[in-house]
Amino acid sequence: MTLLKGARERQVHTGGVELCVAELGDAARPTLVLVHGYPDSKEVWSEVAARLADRFHVVLYDVRGHGRSTAPKPLRGGFTLEKLTDDFLAVIDAVSPGRPVHVVGHDWGSVQSWEFATVKRTEGRIASFTSMSGPSLDHFGHWIDRRLKRPTPRRVGQLLGQGAKSWYVYLLHTPVLPELAWRGPLGKLWPGILRRAEKLPADGYPTPSLPTDAARGAWLYRDNVRARLRRPRTDAHAHAPVQLITPLGDAFLSEKLYDDLEQWVPQLTRRTLPAKHWIPRSRPDQLASWITDFVTSVEDGRSQAVQPTGKYTDRFGGQLVLVTGAGSGIGRATACAFAGAGARVVAVDRDAEAAARTAELSRRLGAPEAWAETADVSDEQAMEKLADKVAAEYGVVDVLVNNAGIGLGGSFFDTTPEDWKKVLDVNLWGVIHGCRLFGKQMAERGQGGHIVNTASAAAYQPSRALPAYSTSKAAVLMLSECLRAELAGRGIGVSAICPGFVNTNITSTARFAGVDADEEKRRQKRAARLYGLRNYPPEKVADAILRAVVRNEAVVPVTAEARGTRLLSRFAPRALRAIARLEPPL
Repeated sequence: MTLLKGARERQVHTGGVELCVAELGDAARPTLVLVHGYPDSKEVWSEVAARLADRFHVVLYDVRGHGRSTAPKPLRGGFTLEKLTDDFLAVIDAVSPGRPVHVVGHDWGSVQSWEFATVKRTEGRIASFTSMSGPSLDHFGHWIDRRLKRPTPRRVGQLLGQGAKSWYVYLLHTPVLPELAWRGPLGKLWPGILRRAEKLPADGYPTPSLPTDAARGAWLYRDNVRARLRRPRTDAHAHAPVQLITPLGDAFLSEKLYDDLEQWVPQLTRRTLPAKHWIPRSRPDQLASWITDFVTSVEDGRSQAVQPTGKYTDRFGGQLVLVTGAGSGIGRATACAFAGAGARVVAVDRDAEAAARTAELSRRLGAPEAWAETADVSDEQAMEKLADKVAAEYGVVDVLVNNAGIGLGGSFFDTTPEDWKKVLDVNLWGVIHGCRLFGKQMAERGQGGHIVNTASAAAYQPSRALPAYSTSKAAVLMLSECLRAELAGRGIGVSAICPGFVNTNITSTARFAGVDADEEKRRQKRAARLYGLRNYPPEKVADAILRAVVRNEAVVPVTAEARGTRLLSRFAPRALRAIARLEPPL
């Protein structure tokens, strides 16, 4: 039984084995060949393949000895990289004669695809290569040699770290034991172990022939690893553009393995993903998006254009980021920062023209796509419509930044119920609506994500002049902490950003309770002047937001005064209370 619905299957004969090949999509379109790893079959790609089939001719095949392909006889010597390359050439001759293909490999599928992308006999047959969770054995061999010949504490640490991660490789080289384990208890327990370790759904790991595949596939390691690591090729340079996707939580491979990769790959695009090893199952949406962008750029002759140049491009390139309050200040700076990192941006603001300007600026700064949407975050129905539209037209958001907010000053007794309602509707309920609607979509997709909520240093610094504003931001901070705990098990991070005095237009639009219009304008001008003297730019807050997502930070004070008051709130709260009592009214 196959999970590849609607696939056309054929058998390809090569080197004494029959390979089971499946095809999806229009054969007239660019051909993508997806190569699976160990101990998988081509079914591991089913979620990714389904997402690519509308735009490409997608080809998957069971590697010899796996799935519905037959095994070589004898097994010893039947899984060398040379024979795996023979198989690959036979497949592409059958499915894409005379036209180069785009190769995508995971785990051992990536290991063997590095061979395809670097040997002379495949030159001109490969248009691009996307690698994930599997290094070239030749590059790996040279990586080890450099660290053994010129050891430093850092290099020795890298060797020991990767050596510990490679424990399973040593076991697979032992005779008989791996076969007995896979055909015995391990074969039965493996799917459950993997689902728990990788946080996959109940049907997240297809295993139609796992024990047999895993037992035979041990020869992939025995036939290749020691031989190549001892005598790595010196001419293993890629002859096609390469996209490297590195899951940062990979339990088997260190990201440091790819430190020297540029010397082997003239055209290299790097991507990183906060995920574990089996990303074809845990992150199919993100993989399909990155593969589509990369392949399309190569087909259009733009492969150099996808080279990462900005900060965090490897992390956010191609991801979908939605920012509320994006028409100015921190929101606009944040949208532009994500755009500069190659993200697709949805700029949301209640001011349609301001949102449109941010979207246009985002496109100029490098966003492959940017859209402007108009919504009042305090309006529940408007936010529901926005969430439905974004999901239908742009996709599920990868990063949500709930930034929209308003300022309100004045004493507690001067603050009317209407004042309280307005500030809480925007500053708190706007965040609640965003988290509930877009966060729910993230959770239901099951592929992780990140939520950023803009709070304030006022969230933990009591103020006699800002009771309503401070209360709203304190609630945002606690909401963020609660959500972080709830969503951690779903791979969704939550960060609360707490800026201090930042030079934005919130001061000129802030309201002041209990005063007339003239006095309110005077106080707005005074606040704007004070913030201008501090002159802390919103771009620095935006950089802190991107860094918080990359590092999955929980609470991020921004500016010196925000960090100082955060420390006082934790270790000297009495001092903060004394400062609040002495604080002059606005």
